Amino acid sequence: MNILNLMNKVKEMQAKLKEAQDSLSQIIAVGEAGAGMVKATVNGKKQVLKVEIDNELIKPDDKEMMCDLIVAAINKAMEEAENKATARLQEITGSMMPNLGGLDFSKMGL
Repeated sequence: MNILNLMNKVKEMQAKLKEAQDSLSQIIAVGEAGAGMVKATVNGKKQVLKVEIDNELIKPDDKEMMCDLIVAAINKAMEEAENKATARLQEITGSMMPNLGGLDFSKMGL
């Protein structure tokens, strides 16, 4: 491979990574806790978009349990979002970088 081909591949990869990064906000993941009584929705950029709480949980005596369920739901949604984001990035860059399975995209700002 000559330098010109390599430079073209690098530019192509940069464009694909930018496209992938931009598309992460379109990935939506939902995590549930307490048999669905608490739901958290996040995007592929790990931003919390919405938290839903079943009316049955809104009792002053259950505040600590409710907080725990909210944290659990958000963590599940974040995990799902990361899995979807990794799959999307592999889909977009797969032909150029086939061995991305071991990479942690969260450390790359993606």
